[in-house]
Amino acid sequence: MQRTPGTPLNNPAPPSEADEPATPEPADNPSAGSLSSPPGASLGSPSGADVAEGGEAESPGGIDGSGSSASSADVAANGGEAGGGRSWKWTVLFGGVGLVVLFLDQLTKALALAHLTPGEPVNVIGSLLKFNLIRNPGAAFSLGVGYTPYISAIQIVVAVGVVYLSRKLGSAGWSVAFGLLFGGAVGNILDRIFREPSPFHGHVVDFLQTPHWAIFNVADMAVSSAAILLVIQTLRGIKLDGTREQRR
Repeated sequence: MQRTPGTPLNNPAPPSEADEPATPEPADNPSAGSLSSPPGASLGSPSGADVAEGGEAESPGGIDGSGSSASSADVAANGGEAGGGRSWKWTVLFGGVGLVVLFLDQLTKALALAHLTPGEPVNVIGSLLKFNLIRNPGAAFSLGVGYTPYISAIQIVVAVGVVYLSRKLGSAGWSVAFGLLFGGAVGNILDRIFREPSPFHGHVVDFLQTPHWAIFNVADMAVSSAAILLVIQTLRGIKLDGTREQRR
């Protein structure tokens, strides 16, 4: 046999190579690695056909410009606070107003007891305003005389309810109203618990007198102001959390 140059003589292929089946080549995928694809194109970006069929490519996360604008509008409508405008600042405002009312009430009562004599009124602004010290066993403006224990229980329930609902405050108006109501209620509760003649039968110190009106104190003024402010907030359609009612 004549040996062809470059061809080894009697060099059969190794058994492993001869027995190994040929690996088929993958079929051409037009969408993967095609010559028409621009360099740097990512696999996750939508193709032109997908955009043509869907009309518009969706932004990541399903959030478009209109969604972000709507969420911004909601935050602005809720007083600049996410989650209905609820914030610790409303709780702080409520507590601050309540403590100021309570402090002024107890301070003025102490001054009245120290400098005024029952039955001897003192003119402050002519007959328009007088200091006239009395001890009131009833409710605000000397109402409900003889029901002191029941009035005390009602005021305690009101104070506890105000503190419980204060967690939902979302507007300045409601926060101030709740603070006035809480400070006034607690101011008179302290009188009924700790003043004579006995606990829960104590007489409230009243000393402010105006023409054709019952004698009252700072706590009574705060409770009355809170009631007026609550009515105003309700008429304006402002809810406790600061949102407005949708009126048709």
